[in-house]
Amino acid sequence: MEEKIEKDLKYYAKVHSMESFGTVDGPGIRFVLFLQGCHLKCKYCHNRDTWDINGGEYKSVDEIVEKIKNYKNYIIPSGGGVTVTGGEPLLQAKFVLELFKRLKKEKIPTCIDTSGMVALTDDIKEVLKYTDLVLLDIKHIDNEKCKSLVGVSNKRELEFAKYLDENNIKMWIRQVLVPGYTDDEKDLLKLKDFINSLKMVQNVQILPYHSMGKYKWQKLGFKYELDDVRDANQDDVNRAKQILNLKSYN
Repeated sequence: MEEKIEKDLKYYAKVHSMESFGTVDGPGIRFVLFLQGCHLKCKYCHNRDTWDINGGEYKSVDEIVEKIKNYKNYIIPSGGGVTVTGGEPLLQAKFVLELFKRLKKEKIPTCIDTSGMVALTDDIKEVLKYTDLVLLDIKHIDNEKCKSLVGVSNKRELEFAKYLDENNIKMWIRQVLVPGYTDDEKDLLKLKDFINSLKMVQNVQILPYHSMGKYKWQKLGFKYELDDVRDANQDDVNRAKQILNLKSYN
C-alpha cells in the first residue's frame, strides 16, 4: 500500500485546471498548470475553489507532458515555458519534481508560482534545482499583518526568498496590493529594503487587488471577508511602485 501511495504522489497530481496560452505568469507565452490544494487562508484569494486538496482530479505526469508538448512550438519561441501554480504547488512537490525533470529533457523552461510558505524539505530543494524561475508571492512584509491576512506567519516565505538568493535561483517578487491591508507606506518601504537585500530578484510585480473571485466564495458557501474593500486602481499601483522605486525592474 505504501508503495502505491508513493507512486501516486510522484506520477499523479490533483489538478484544478490548465491554461495553454498564459501571459501573466512569467515571461513569454506559458502553459500554466493549476494544482489543487492550499494551506493558506488568504482573505483576497480569487481562486477559493483551489483550497480543498480533495477537489480537482488526478492527472498523470505522462498526460500533462504530452499535452504541453502540443504547444511547445509557440511557447519556446516566445521566451515562455511552463508555470506550475495553484493553490500551492509545492504541496505536491514529488509530482512537480518528476514533471520538471521531464520538461528539462524536452528543453522547456520551468517556473513555480508559490507563496514560499512551506518547509524547505529535501523534495522541495530538489524541485528548485530543476526550476528556472520562481514567482514568489510575498503576502505581507509585516509578520503580524501577514498572520491576519493569510492565516500564517511570513517567516517561511522570507526564509524561502533567502534560500533562493543563496542558491542563485532567479525570482520575481510579487505582492497583491490590497487597499487598507498591503499599501501602507511603512510596510512598502520595509518590503523595498528586503527586496534590495536580494541579488537574484529579476522583476517586482505589484498585482492590484480585485474582487472578481468573490462569487467563488459565495458559490462555495463561504463569507467573503473583504466585502467592503474597493478594488485597487492604477493610481494605487503607481504610488506603490514609486515607493518601492521599481524603475530598475520595469
